Amino acid sequence: MPHASDHITELVVFTALFALVSIMGFAAARWRRAESLDHLNEWGLGGRNFGTWVTWFLLGGDLYTAYTFVAVPALVFSAGAIGFYAIPYSIVIYPLAFLVVTRLWSVSYRNGYVTPADFVRGRFGSPTLALLVALTGIVATMPYIALQLVGIEAVLKVMGVTGHLPIVIAFLILALYTYSSGLRAPALIAFVKDGLIYLVIIVAVIVIPYKLGGWDVIFGRAEEALSQTSPATGQPKGSLLLTANNQLQYITLALGSGLAVFLYPHSLTSVLAAKDRNAIKRNMSALPAYSFLLGLIALLGYMALAATQDFGVGPLVDADGSVDTNTIVPVLFDKMFPDWFAGVAYATIGIGALVPAAIMSIAAANLFTRNVYKEYLRKDATPAQEAKVSKLASLVVKLGAVAAIVFLDPQFAIDLQLIGGVLILQTLPSVAIGVYTRWLHPWALTSGLVAGLAVGIGMLYQIPNAATGKEHFGGSAYRLSLAGLDSDKQIYVGFVAVLANLAVTVLLTLVLRRAGAPELPDATQEADYTVDRAPDSAPPAASGEAAVATGD
Repeated sequence: MPHASDHITELVVFTALFALVSIMGFAAARWRRAESLDHLNEWGLGGRNFGTWVTWFLLGGDLYTAYTFVAVPALVFSAGAIGFYAIPYSIVIYPLAFLVVTRLWSVSYRNGYVTPADFVRGRFGSPTLALLVALTGIVATMPYIALQLVGIEAVLKVMGVTGHLPIVIAFLILALYTYSSGLRAPALIAFVKDGLIYLVIIVAVIVIPYKLGGWDVIFGRAEEALSQTSPATGQPKGSLLLTANNQLQYITLALGSGLAVFLYPHSLTSVLAAKDRNAIKRNMSALPAYSFLLGLIALLGYMALAATQDFGVGPLVDADGSVDTNTIVPVLFDKMFPDWFAGVAYATIGIGALVPAAIMSIAAANLFTRNVYKEYLRKDATPAQEAKVSKLASLVVKLGAVAAIVFLDPQFAIDLQLIGGVLILQTLPSVAIGVYTRWLHPWALTSGLVAGLAVGIGMLYQIPNAATGKEHFGGSAYRLSLAGLDSDKQIYVGFVAVLANLAVTVLLTLVLRRAGAPELPDATQEADYTVDRAPDSAPPAASGEAAVATGD
C-alpha cells in the first residue's frame, strides 16, 4: 500500500483545490442571491432561474459523477467491451429525454411542483402512488450518494491516506455548504468540476498513449490481457469485442440504463431548476458532448491494461487480500503523470464526487419533505418550514451515505447501486409516460410498480458473483439459465423488471376500465404541458401566473 509521505505534492494540490471549491460552495449563497433561501423553490431549485450554460454544467456535473470516472474504466479494465455500454446509452437517452423533460418542466413550473412525486400526485390524484414513487426515488438515490464516497476513497487510498476520517470531514464540509447554499452550491462548483474533467482527460489521451507507444500497442496488449483465463470463473477475463453471451446484456443494459437516467430525482431536480423550456431544449442537444468525454474516460481502462507490464499499473490490494479495482484509474494517473498534475487529476475525481452528491442529497430531501412530511405529517407546513425540514433531511441523507461506507463493505455499496437502477426504472410508467397520457389507471400504476420491484429484486437476489464469492446480488446481468433456460446469454435485470411492470399496468388498466373503476382527479390541464416562462417574469411559487403558452 502507498504511504502518504511519498505523495506530499499530490496531497497539497488535492487539498488546495478541494478547499477552493469548498469556499465556492459557501459563497454560492450570495450568487444569484434571492431574498430568502427559506423556500424550496430557492433552496432546492435555485429559484428555477438557471439559464442554458448553468443548466449545462449542472446537468453534466450531475450525470457524470466520480463513480463514472472511476467505475467505467474499471469495468473496461476488468471485462473489456461490455464496459462501453455507457456510451450508447448516454447518446440515446437525450432525444428520448427531450420528449419527456420539456413537458415535465412546463407542468412543474405551472403548478409549482418540486419533485417527480409532486407531479404524480397531481396528475393521478393518488397519494399512495406518489408516496411509492417518492420512497423509490429516495432508496435508489441513497447508495448512489454513497458511491461518490467510493471515488474519493479510491483517490485517497492511492495517495496513502487510509481510514474513514478524511471522508467524514469531506462530507461534513459538503453538508454544511449544501445546508447554507442549497442547489446554488453544486451549480457554481460544477463549472470548476467540468473544466477540470475536460482538462485531465484531454491530457490523458495525449500523454498516456504517447508513453505507451501508440493506440495499436494499447489495444494489442489489452486484448492479450483480457484473453487470459480468470482463476475464479475458468473463462477469459473479457474481450475487446462483445461475445454471443453478452450482446443481449449490452443492448438491454444500455437501453435500460438510459431510460433510468432522467428518472433519478437528482437528474430531474437539475432539469426543474432551468429557467425556461429553451434552456432544456438546448441542453438536450448539447449534452451529447459529454458522451464523447465518456468514451475517452472508458479508454483509460485499456490504457491501464497496456501499462501493467512496463509501468506496474494495477489495482491496489487491501490488507485483507481483496483487490480494489476502483483504484485502477488513480494508480494509472500516479504512474503516468508528474506529481503536481496527478494531484490535479485526483482533485478532479474528488470534486467530481461533491457536485452530484450535493444534488442527490437535495433531491432526496425534497422528496421526503414534499411527499412524506407535508403529505402525511404536516399538511399545513409553510414554505419556510418545508425548506427547514428539507435542509435537515439533506444532512440525514449524507450521514446515511457516510454510514454505508463506514459500516458496510464498499463493494456491497456498489452492489446496492445496481438495485438502485432497477428500482428507479419502475417509476417510468407514472412519470415518463404520465406526462403524455392519463389512460393508465393509478391503481394499475401502483400495482405495476410493486410488481416491477418484486421481479427486479427477486432476479437480483438470484445472481451470484464468482469473482467475489457472493451468492446473491452479485450484479445486474441475469443469466437465462437461472430461469431454467438452456442458454448462457445474459440480460439486464432492470429491463425485464420494467417490462413486467408495464405488462401488469396495462392489463390491470384494461380490467379496471372495463369494470368501471372510479377516476381520480387530475390537477393538471393539457395546456400546462406546453407553457413557458414569460419574459422577465419571476417563477411562480405554486401556480402558473407567470407562464405563457408556447403552442408546441
